[in-house]
Amino acid sequence: TSGLIMCHLNGPFIKILIGKPELLVIIQYIAVFLPNSLHQEETFYVPLFTPVSPPVYLSVPQVICDVSLAQISDVDKAVSAAKEAFEEGQWGKMNPRDRGRLIYKLADLMELHQEELATIEAIDSGAVYTLALKTHVGMSIQTFRYFAGWCDKIEGSTIPINQARPNRNLTFTKKEPIGVCAIVIPWNYPLMMLAWKTAACLAAGNTIVLKPAQVTPLTALKFAELAARAGLPKGVINILPGSGALVGQRLSDHPDVRKLGFTGSTEIGKHIMKSCAVSNVKKVSLELGGKSPLIIFSDCDMDKAVRMVCSFISVFFNKGENCIAAGRLFVEDTIHDQYVKRVVEEVNKMKIGDPLDRSTDHGPQNHKAHLDKLVEYCQTGVKDGATLICGGKQIQRPGFFFEPTVFIDVQDHMYIAKEESFGPVMIISKFKGSEVDDVLRRANASEYGLASGVFTRDISKALYVSERLNAGTVFVNTYNKTDVASPFGGFKQSGFGKDLGKEALNEYLKTKAVTIEY
Repeated sequence: TSGLIMCHLNGPFIKILIGKPELLVIIQYIAVFLPNSLHQEETFYVPLFTPVSPPVYLSVPQVICDVSLAQISDVDKAVSAAKEAFEEGQWGKMNPRDRGRLIYKLADLMELHQEELATIEAIDSGAVYTLALKTHVGMSIQTFRYFAGWCDKIEGSTIPINQARPNRNLTFTKKEPIGVCAIVIPWNYPLMMLAWKTAACLAAGNTIVLKPAQVTPLTALKFAELAARAGLPKGVINILPGSGALVGQRLSDHPDVRKLGFTGSTEIGKHIMKSCAVSNVKKVSLELGGKSPLIIFSDCDMDKAVRMVCSFISVFFNKGENCIAAGRLFVEDTIHDQYVKRVVEEVNKMKIGDPLDRSTDHGPQNHKAHLDKLVEYCQTGVKDGATLICGGKQIQRPGFFFEPTVFIDVQDHMYIAKEESFGPVMIISKFKGSEVDDVLRRANASEYGLASGVFTRDISKALYVSERLNAGTVFVNTYNKTDVASPFGGFKQSGFGKDLGKEALNEYLKTKAVTIEY
């Protein structure tokens, strides 16, 4: 079969052996469970993670393993299993508190396997291991625990209405799960994006068919095994590695899918939205592209403003493969030269190398096609007249390594001022401190509105700027500070709907009004 739906409970999912000093990695076979229905099981071994010979050395680009490619028939089977689990299985009848208990158990298992998950993430996505452990995996665990606590707190309300005398009326609302939900996630934070959407979806009582990015399916597969071990019933979670054009399109079109949550590019998001409308008017939430502005005033804490930008918080965080990366910096002209000098000094200190080496600051880009786009992006910047003061090229060593890059003298009309790189590229423009409204106009002159930031010691200025920045998140004197309890999502062509926080539950619930006359 070509399909991978859910892991069977038998046997280990992935075994990783790490030797010194070359960080030798061996990935073994995987046992897979394909739910043809809730009552029939088919267990088989596929060469999904095959023993590697010769071994994989992460210092050179090699094939890690072969992954089974789902087809349309697999999508239909997965959706059917999810629908049956929701409508007829124990999940749909389960007490919300018991549902929360299972999700807590899943989070505990993820924590127990956090080093394994972080290692898989580093191998598969190029994320530095220390970041993968703390953020990719750490925040994923926090997300499941947060939403596990919401399971028995989802409630409606009573509403006073005009009475139908001489009788009386009672009107109340119920929050109910939607049913089968499709989730399509990107390759930059494979496990964390899975968690952000899946945790809220499960807490609300839905069943899931999830498509991981084609280039980063491995932690999603490990997650499936842990979910099975946690005791989630068959058919509740279904993982389909495959292409967006095939699997993603079928999920968008499928008549039994009632909700689709997507994180990815604006272009694909528009296509998904259209398909969901034409097929069966699915509920949709979209977290799309960004070009997040960061405004740095001369009265800022200079040390902090430099540290936040250069210590992998705003621009270079996760190799720049970060949807809310500070895509364009506006630096007040009186401190511009000093700021740029200090930034370049810090960039030159970065250690670039093997993501499993814990002293590494900056790992390889996710895949070759993305690396090639970064090279082209920087060439366009130079051609348009921006000044490249460091980086801008692929590093001449094996692997998809790209130099951390800084551009200055970037004018508003330039391509790199308007479009995101999704890589370690800092775009710096000047502004005059007396022209606050003008820099706000420039910062908002984008079709994106995902995140933004401001650095200033003046609280009045900070509040004024934060009120006028047209973005779903505004950071003041910090950046990239997301939390599982705070809603996350964009405006304009950065999408709509929220991940995280209480508001995320509404993306996976429907409201029913009930009126009784008595």
